[in-house]
Amino acid sequence: MTVQDIRHFRVFVPGHAAPQGSKRHVGHGVMVESSTRLKPWRSDVQSRLLDADGQPLVKFDVAPVKLSLEFILKRPISTPKRTTPQAAKKPDLDKLVRAIADAITDAGIWRDDSQIVMLQANKRLAELAETPGCWIHILGISE
Repeated sequence: MTVQDIRHFRVFVPGHAAPQGSKRHVGHGVMVESSTRLKPWRSDVQSRLLDADGQPLVKFDVAPVKLSLEFILKRPISTPKRTTPQAAKKPDLDKLVRAIADAITDAGIWRDDSQIVMLQANKRLAELAETPGCWIHILGISE
């Protein structure tokens, strides 16, 4: 099967998801990302999307795509052991999505994240002993 034959792709990226979009002013018109974890997180995502030669594992060059993301956030130490509450605190879901979409673009999986015509995303706290990270599912949509 060639790369072009693949209509869907699913991968888990372990790690601590970082948001993209919040910037802070450091002076002289220079803005930097607020999250120091963003660069390593995007690097982790890209490394899971590239083969040993640094080439994209799959390509969705022109096809419209559906992107599904499930963010599994690190469970705070203070979280009760018997229940797992909703992840209704920072980071913002839209900023987590932005970081993943741009990392996928940088990896060369698609031309641009404007190819996303359907988006499904959720965030939740990790269950006990569950690995934090993000499930990424890309589905090519036939026109």
